[in-house]
Amino acid sequence: IFMFSTDHLHPLLVHFPIGLVLFGFLAELAFLSFRNEICFSKTGYYLLLSGTVMAIFTLLSGLIFTSEMAGAAGEVREIHELLAASAVTVLIITSILRIFLEKTPTAGVNLRWFAFGLYGLATVLVGITGFYGGTLVYNYMLPL
Repeated sequence: IFMFSTDHLHPLLVHFPIGLVLFGFLAELAFLSFRNEICFSKTGYYLLLSGTVMAIFTLLSGLIFTSEMAGAAGEVREIHELLAASAVTVLIITSILRIFLEKTPTAGVNLRWFAFGLYGLATVLVGITGFYGGTLVYNYMLPL
């Protein structure tokens, strides 16, 4: 009989927000470089939305299905959780702002730059969160 273990759900999901958010932000950078290519902005928009949804599921899977840790590993895990919650919060705010901007084509350029800055911040937070997650796995969970 095949049994699915929820222990593997978080490690399975973590790669999706990293890839989606990073490539979405790179698409936004490409849009800024090649102004006539609106497809880059649309790509960044849809990758942001899907990356945000996946980041929410990934955060929840980590909070619900991973075990507690003590000592130095517990401290790294707490930092990882705080960064993950911060990344998800910034992603949600950025997504709401981008949805507003998509629905309001006359919105000011300053608001668009602010959204781009938030997207960049979210991308950095996702990257740092991944670094701490990798530190947990490779330094404290895998056998040496």
